[in-house]
Amino acid sequence: MKKYLYLICTLSVTLASAQKISEKQADKLFAERSYVKAAAMYEQLPQSQKVLQNMGDAYFNNFQMKDAARAYGQMFATAKDSINKEYQFRYAHALMGTGDYTKADSIMAIYLKFPVNTPKFMANLKRNLPWNYIIQPMAKNTSNGDFGIAFYGDKVAFSSYRNAAAGPYGWNDKPFLDLYNASVSDKGLLTGIQPFPKSINTKTHESNPTFSADGRVMFFSRTNTKRVEVNGEKVAHVSIYRAEFQNNDWVNVTRVPFSSDNYSVEHPTLTRDGKKLYFSSDMPGGQGSFDLYVVDVNEDGTFGTPTNMGTSINTPHREQFPFISDDGTILYFASDGHQGMGGLDIFSSKAYDGVFAKPVNQGETINTGMDDFGYIINDKTHKGYLASNRKGSDNLYSFYKEENEESYFVEGEVKDKNTKDPLPGTTVSLYDPDTNQLIAQIVVGAQAEYGFVTEPNKKYRIEAIKDFYIPHAEEFTTNEQGKLRYTIELFMECYDDAEEIINKRQDGKVQIVLENIYFDLDKWDIKPDAARILDVLVDLLRKYPAMEIEIGAHTDSRASDMYNLLLSNRRAASTLEYLVKQGIKRKRLRSKGYGERVQLVKCGNDCSEGEHSINRRCEFIILK
Repeated sequence: MKKYLYLICTLSVTLASAQKISEKQADKLFAERSYVKAAAMYEQLPQSQKVLQNMGDAYFNNFQMKDAARAYGQMFATAKDSINKEYQFRYAHALMGTGDYTKADSIMAIYLKFPVNTPKFMANLKRNLPWNYIIQPMAKNTSNGDFGIAFYGDKVAFSSYRNAAAGPYGWNDKPFLDLYNASVSDKGLLTGIQPFPKSINTKTHESNPTFSADGRVMFFSRTNTKRVEVNGEKVAHVSIYRAEFQNNDWVNVTRVPFSSDNYSVEHPTLTRDGKKLYFSSDMPGGQGSFDLYVVDVNEDGTFGTPTNMGTSINTPHREQFPFISDDGTILYFASDGHQGMGGLDIFSSKAYDGVFAKPVNQGETINTGMDDFGYIINDKTHKGYLASNRKGSDNLYSFYKEENEESYFVEGEVKDKNTKDPLPGTTVSLYDPDTNQLIAQIVVGAQAEYGFVTEPNKKYRIEAIKDFYIPHAEEFTTNEQGKLRYTIELFMECYDDAEEIINKRQDGKVQIVLENIYFDLDKWDIKPDAARILDVLVDLLRKYPAMEIEIGAHTDSRASDMYNLLLSNRRAASTLEYLVKQGIKRKRLRSKGYGERVQLVKCGNDCSEGEHSINRRCEFIILK
């Protein structure tokens, strides 16, 4: 028997030791960004919060959203309160990648702290965007990992891990990325694919080329050979390189001076005139993660100082893969920080007087729940290319941008009337004022901006509604001058700014402050003096027909707890009925008795008559 116990104990120790070593090995692979191997090893381990988090990240970083959502979901189910807020964002995007927008929206609403309705957002885009995209893949083989495409004279250039001899790379067990050029057939397929020379393609990653108009200068991304420590991990960042085409070869390959070993500078795109270079970077001083920047390119080949493109473009999350139109007025880029359908979505931003406006999501005819990025377009032909991992790995797609009929557009933002702060979570609705028919509706995002398509020669009413704010509406009429933009700022005023008798309490509740309503001892009927006070409340509710309130009745501490609770419920209900008799709709009112539980004067059972009368009161709390 002792022999068996010894064997069992030895086996237990051995298994525990193996388990410990296995988790250590998995963590080492994860730190090295060998995500495929790390995920497989984490699957074999006990599912602790750390294991689930790393496993979810390993799947997430390789676009395996079904498995990422499973790991994150299990982590949320077992350790919700101790999870870093950023994982609310990741979990929501993993769910969107699987098409589960209902669950994704519920998680994203927790992260953003206001409601999210992605299906409604998509439907609104479908109605409002004046174009659609017709898309088709550019290669029959979907395992080559093609992306980062650029116009290259009458050809295209792109990055790919189709060179089987260059790898494998631990992140995804695929070869290292190289640059290629190719022609595009009439059917939109890549043909005559050729690698760039060894002066460009090295033993590390090269991607995302961009070229001067004459094709003699190229900028591209290349991974640094030097690895630096970031948050305990050794990381090789990405730099932008410049090369010149001379004597049928690419020479003078040099790193641009604003690149660094300590952060990434990547995804360059050059303006048509060659005077500005747009790029993405996680350099210090940005909004968070990757931001878009622009830098002047001088005639002598030197550079100005990179400028962050600001909060209208950049968010705390990823903004990457910029592309600028030939005339320099429209910026296209990919982001997962602006409202979208999941992963990176493609956005456009138009410059007005040199300032880029709010980005517009390009809609569900081009964006999916996965990563969609690397968009480029020929403005004259309305044809272009993009990359997407919608089928599980990066692939290139060609598209045709199909114009819709001429449309009108109304846009603007919702702000607090007094502070001028944006009001995210506000519901903005567009109505036909003659019939009061709802035409379109949107819940505004973090920037509190809205937009609707309209029709010519027609009247509209636009309304904004938000809890604890006075609804605001404006009417306008379109004309027949073609495509016009009407910008309307909706300034809303909160109740406590608008009315002296409304105050925001220290506990965050918004209260209507009236004279105290007195009830006779053991009674709940409304006396004439109480009716006079309640009539002030009636006038307020008539003035603000969207306001909803809770009537809370409180008693003194005399009599038993149960008796006081029943008495307070009757007094609250009696007050509600009085308001209903004055024409206030019952659905706007709630009544609740608190008994003696919430005392203003905390005197317990040793209260004076005056203290008892203060505690015996009705409170009116605004619910919305």
